[in-house]
Amino acid sequence: MPALASTRLLLFFGESLPFHRFPSVSRKVWCQLSVRFVSQVNHNNGPLTLASLGFKSEFGETNKNKGNKIERLSVSNEAPKSKVRVIGSNSIKGVKVVGVKKSLEIESAPFAAQSFPELGLPPLLLESLETAGYTVPTDVQSVAVPTVLKGHDVVIQSYTGSGKTLAYLLPILSEVGPLKKKSPNGNGESGKKREIEAVIVAPSRELGMQIVREFEKLLGPADKRVVQQLVGGANRSRQEEALKKNKPAIVVGTPGRIAEISAAGKLHTHGCRFLVLDEVDELLSFNFREDMHRILEHVGRRSGADPRGSLAKWAERQTIMVSATVPYSVIRAARSWGRDPLLVQAKKVMPLESVSPSGPVNLLRPTSSSDSSSNMQTQAASQSLPPALKHYHCVTKLQHKVDTLRRCVHALDSKSVIAFMNHAKQLKDAVFKLEARGMKAAELHGDLGKLVRSTTLKKFKHGEVRVLVTNELSARGLDVAECDLVVNLDLPTDSIHYAHRAGRTGRLGRKGTVVTICEEPEVFVVKKLQKQLGVPIPACEFTEGKLHVIEEEKPLGAAR
Repeated sequence: MPALASTRLLLFFGESLPFHRFPSVSRKVWCQLSVRFVSQVNHNNGPLTLASLGFKSEFGETNKNKGNKIERLSVSNEAPKSKVRVIGSNSIKGVKVVGVKKSLEIESAPFAAQSFPELGLPPLLLESLETAGYTVPTDVQSVAVPTVLKGHDVVIQSYTGSGKTLAYLLPILSEVGPLKKKSPNGNGESGKKREIEAVIVAPSRELGMQIVREFEKLLGPADKRVVQQLVGGANRSRQEEALKKNKPAIVVGTPGRIAEISAAGKLHTHGCRFLVLDEVDELLSFNFREDMHRILEHVGRRSGADPRGSLAKWAERQTIMVSATVPYSVIRAARSWGRDPLLVQAKKVMPLESVSPSGPVNLLRPTSSSDSSSNMQTQAASQSLPPALKHYHCVTKLQHKVDTLRRCVHALDSKSVIAFMNHAKQLKDAVFKLEARGMKAAELHGDLGKLVRSTTLKKFKHGEVRVLVTNELSARGLDVAECDLVVNLDLPTDSIHYAHRAGRTGRLGRKGTVVTICEEPEVFVVKKLQKQLGVPIPACEFTEGKLHVIEEEKPLGAAR
């Protein structure tokens, strides 16, 4: 088999598929097949759009307003005019390709849906959305929902606070639970033993609990037992009893607790249809390696699946990965764990095979840095920033940082503030200083018990706490829509962490402010972040109860 064909096939599938796994295929046909797949994709054309993927439009009418035209997006059987086209599961005569899905087909308005009915959701789910107050889907929801409904493995990437949770929650509820589409024969599944059909994995307890609340909001009190929460820090025996008693269809949890209960034989996920990895870039960290390995091996793997064929054993599972940032490690993981995964962003979809790999795929271990991966990380961070944010930095001495935070809150008249520090031991002191000056504050970190953390979050969301001082724990997944100010009392380690912190404010298009309080020797780090993220972070000061921007002095000889 020619080396070029082998390499190209590796690029397409995301991992090596040895020839011996397909004994019925001759070497000549195998070579032709691999070349055929890859030769259809022009990697020099950049991100692929719907037009380059070969979509065509058919206009129809909505039931509610016949004047509104909705496009039906489908794949033409003919080759599109552009050089790039999507290959379906049609194979060379007599050869069946394992794990290759049908051509991409999406039904929706062209990534600009004005209402949820346009996304093809079932009536009961639409009623729940209306009751919960959801009226217009966000950009990423307009793209992701129909794509996931068509059965594609996806990586959903959009800025923090853009509605990514609902983007995967809606397709799951369309297929699982009491709000799902009715079967054509109308018989239902009353006589069938209920199995776990969806597993959602989150890196933190807070994010896991937040996802459960989103499910319960749509399911309502009567059906909330359909979802079971399995997070660390809670009583494991009670969770196992709830699994046995409630027989949930959807499980949401942290990697450690899910893997722990699965290993004990109390969580059966072989027949699972959906696996969602929320904040997938965090789940790739070394700390989660063993737990994630077990989850990936057991979720959606049928007992009769061939353990030698990596594509075959995941044939029943649809994998959905979600994050505000998609560094190169996520791209490689998606191509290894999913089947022909698509990168879904606001208003566009692109196949992941258009990204060329560099080096072997070693997914659950720290990856070595390179120029290409560094550039991709910077681009991912800039894309994850909410668009309506204003960024500033203020220079002060270390001992004056907390007081500067207090003056910042008063100057901006902020009602809901999240302040980030790098070490949990510093949080208590900062809270003490704020409370001493009459500002209601509380700390939040991983060493606190579950009850204390949930109580603190509830008080913060209800406005009883004005300033929440925390560490990286809250940088991901904490959704407080009213948060109008984020303050970095300590500098984030890189642009990715800055983006996740900043994303706690300005959610769903709201306005927000991010202020970084630093010492003079740290200003160069702020300048570096400004350059990497492509956003201005001007210097400011807080005097007379107001924020004043400090104009940067132009160097001598600079053009006026």
